[in-house]
Amino acid sequence: MKKSRNPKEPPSLPPAKSSSRKEPADTFSFFPRVYELVRQIPKGRVTSYGALAEASGLRITARMVGWAMYAAHTAKPPIPAHRVVNSSGVLSGKDHFATPTLMQELLEQEGIIIKKDKIQDFKTVFWDPVTGKGQTVKQRTKTNKRNSS
Repeated sequence: MKKSRNPKEPPSLPPAKSSSRKEPADTFSFFPRVYELVRQIPKGRVTSYGALAEASGLRITARMVGWAMYAAHTAKPPIPAHRVVNSSGVLSGKDHFATPTLMQELLEQEGIIIKKDKIQDFKTVFWDPVTGKGQTVKQRTKTNKRNSS
């Protein structure tokens, strides 16, 4: 009989595939690189799991970035994990925060508008970790004021 996983326990990773290339000794050696990228996300901006995977320069997937975000609460110094969402702008990681609404509350404090667990105007608040391009909330507000004059 298959035992169901306790939601409080961290999920296990699938077994590594054997290959001729050398793998890092530590399965989680990509976590620090992912955390370094997440710490660079400006306030009022978000990025996606896939964008972080691409920007890492490592051979990792969006799902692996998700595993890193799942363990982010242990990172020192803390990382702004609330700024990482799925590629559609949905708050897919919200259930892993202390309360079901904490991720949304943190994003809204930074000026991001969310409706029904989805970031509104996602393309505007998306920050590309490869190029580091995108505007902060302050920059968007200044631009909007200039354009409305």
